[in-house]
Amino acid sequence: MTYQATHWATEPTRQAIDALQGASLLEFGAPWCGHCQRAQPLIQSALAAFPGLSHIKVEDGPGRPLGRSYRVKLWPTLIFLRDGQEVARLVRPENAQLISDALARITP
Repeated sequence: MTYQATHWATEPTRQAIDALQGASLLEFGAPWCGHCQRAQPLIQSALAAFPGLSHIKVEDGPGRPLGRSYRVKLWPTLIFLRDGQEVARLVRPENAQLISDALARITP
């Protein structure tokens, strides 16, 4: 899976995320969020160099258990996972290079 343009309709459980194998990008945000919209071309550009990486785009908000379990406060929050474990985190990234650098940390 590469860049995910839309948010998942159903939020995965924390247990499902923790059980992921390999490199994954977990993105929290909302479709109406201006910061999230501005970050999409940066995320898409960075992910282009990592075609086998899983991108999980989750709509976050009050009472959403997955976002709360990661203590997400601002959107977009990008959590870079290797085998379900957080390796890096970016909040409101401003350039694709920051995202690419974090992706390189989770890929073999």
